[in-house]
Amino acid sequence: LGTSESLTGAESGFCRCPEVLFAACELGVFDLLAEAPEALGSAAVAARLGISSRGTELLLDACVSLKLLQVEVRREKAVYESTELTSTYLARASPKSQRDMLLHTARTPYLGWGHLAAAVRDQKNQYLKAFGVPSEELFTAIYRSQGERPQAVRGLQDQWRLGGPRVVAALDPSPFPRVCDLGGGSRALAKACMSLYPRSQVTMFDIPDVVQMAERHFSFPEDERIAFCEGDFFKDRLPEPDLCILARALHDWTGEKCSHLLGRTYQACKPLSVICSQSQLSAEGFLAFGTSPRLRLSNCFSLSRIVHFPQKLWFC
Repeated sequence: LGTSESLTGAESGFCRCPEVLFAACELGVFDLLAEAPEALGSAAVAARLGISSRGTELLLDACVSLKLLQVEVRREKAVYESTELTSTYLARASPKSQRDMLLHTARTPYLGWGHLAAAVRDQKNQYLKAFGVPSEELFTAIYRSQGERPQAVRGLQDQWRLGGPRVVAALDPSPFPRVCDLGGGSRALAKACMSLYPRSQVTMFDIPDVVQMAERHFSFPEDERIAFCEGDFFKDRLPEPDLCILARALHDWTGEKCSHLLGRTYQACKPLSVICSQSQLSAEGFLAFGTSPRLRLSNCFSLSRIVHFPQKLWFC
């Protein structure tokens, strides 16, 4: 049987893990150690980052306990260096870095976990308590300030930098000359599509604030071949592509809204077109699709299943 000490240890360990990770990312600990030619002591790390010596020592030791850093004693002094994990995924300079997604997670989704009991009780997100934003206004919370918008988009770019090429390659959009990425404000998936299939014509559709912000803060060599369309995909006219992609665009909405969006997408697509959805759906969303008179969808966790419609295909 467990003891009260083991419960207390599990409680404190659970609470500190994400906070340690987020703090080290925000302060630049992983960036510094990844770039350093040799292991550094806590005093050197503190001096170079301009932060407190004692706080740095405690943070570095916490990272070691979580296997985020390695420590070695040299001349009776502890020195720290990156692990392969942190150098690959947590250092800003790495092509596989997920640093910006973690910072976005720390500033927005993670804050909602502080209201988990209320979320379970009310069966809704707790953006109102966390950010003062009504629960229905999901993206008002995500894009709630000029600083948070670029951070959220950079986070999405981080995720698609890892998975985007594989998703696009698995889908193989080469037979479909006109591609539309609904809710694709980060442009990372459009970039992957253009890189693998240069002849594709890609339209990125998102709300005006996101499109304009992305144009100001981010640019890709592929941009001249990407068309930008501003609008609300729940009510404004949608493009008429041969391939429509809804990547991470469904899981934030109720089943009723998802069904409405997929119905609009179905109507907009040309005959013999394909709709690809990569999202995690709630039970509510799954049931809404399953009982809709127009749509019959399986849960969209991967690209491994195909549901046939008359003259159209859904990749789910």
